[in-house]
Amino acid sequence: MALFKRKAPAAKPAKPEPATPDDGRRKVCLALQGGGAHGAFQWGVLDRLLEDGRLDIRAVTAASAGAMNGAALVSGLATGGADGARATLDKLWRETNQSGGKNVFGDTSIWSNALTPGWLKDTTLWRASETLAMSMSPYEFNPLNLNPLKRVLDATIDFEAVRVSDIKLHVAATAVRHARSRVFTNLEITDQVLLASACLPQLFQAVEIDGEPYWDGGYLANPPLWPLFYEDTPDDVLLITLNAFERADTPKAPGDIMDRLNEVVFNAPLVAELRAVAFVQDLIEQGRLTPSAKDRYRNILMHAIEADSWLGDLSLGSKFNTEWTFLNDLKARGRAAADEWLESCFAEVGVRSSVDLQARFG
Repeated sequence: MALFKRKAPAAKPAKPEPATPDDGRRKVCLALQGGGAHGAFQWGVLDRLLEDGRLDIRAVTAASAGAMNGAALVSGLATGGADGARATLDKLWRETNQSGGKNVFGDTSIWSNALTPGWLKDTTLWRASETLAMSMSPYEFNPLNLNPLKRVLDATIDFEAVRVSDIKLHVAATAVRHARSRVFTNLEITDQVLLASACLPQLFQAVEIDGEPYWDGGYLANPPLWPLFYEDTPDDVLLITLNAFERADTPKAPGDIMDRLNEVVFNAPLVAELRAVAFVQDLIEQGRLTPSAKDRYRNILMHAIEADSWLGDLSLGSKFNTEWTFLNDLKARGRAAADEWLESCFAEVGVRSSVDLQARFG
């Protein structure tokens, strides 16, 4: 069962007409969750939405892999419109594959699929290897602090175009020493900011910006929704998730337990924000806000393309798989998910929320 339940059509819409720009497209904000190589699922979603052309993206908030997609999207839109954004996203994931190294010997998916951790990760040898890996820090096994993602970002994203774009971009990173989420905006976006937002501390050294070390933004904001509440942005927010919120079975094998624990940890900050959104939605619908409070709270219209049913068969380990056939499979899943959402939920944009947060968090 999915986290987000479709909201039953109301007798009357929350607004009489959808919010649309002059060209008839509907204005939205995007919220892009992080999730490693599973970000290629978002690539597929964004590719299909851009191809469809009926959404006018005015703001993006993101973390980790979602921040990579967000920066590529804004960069491409600024330099070449929808076609430019699709091309930039394609290049981002092609460069990601090139840095993965598996393509050196051609398309090896037949072998990588045969050796996925499904049978291997619960063996004694696999568990011992994981324990050994966790006993070393990236300051020990990667003293030169090499990160192939930097080359990917520098080869793909026009950071100057991002900085001057009228599409607002918010990227989250976790300030290590202060245990706080910092959200970087357009003028601050650099390759170092994106590296910080995607910095898993078990694999890479902390990224230092302005004297502060940062880790993956998903620990405290995945993605951050609050920047959209306090700025002049569209009321509609389309959330594109990468981590499963609900699973049918209780994990029992060590590897499965760790996978599920990681999903819970990286979903926790988003759940907290969605609960807050549901609470405010309820106050507004019930007319319980004072006149002065009405000016401080917005009725955010939430929509979601969730990963649960599309990526639920994949393990946490597959988030590190940058093999080209796998990335394209994720892209295809994302395009199919976007098609389903466009068919069933697009009409609600600018009118009402298409997901029922109150049923889950109210």
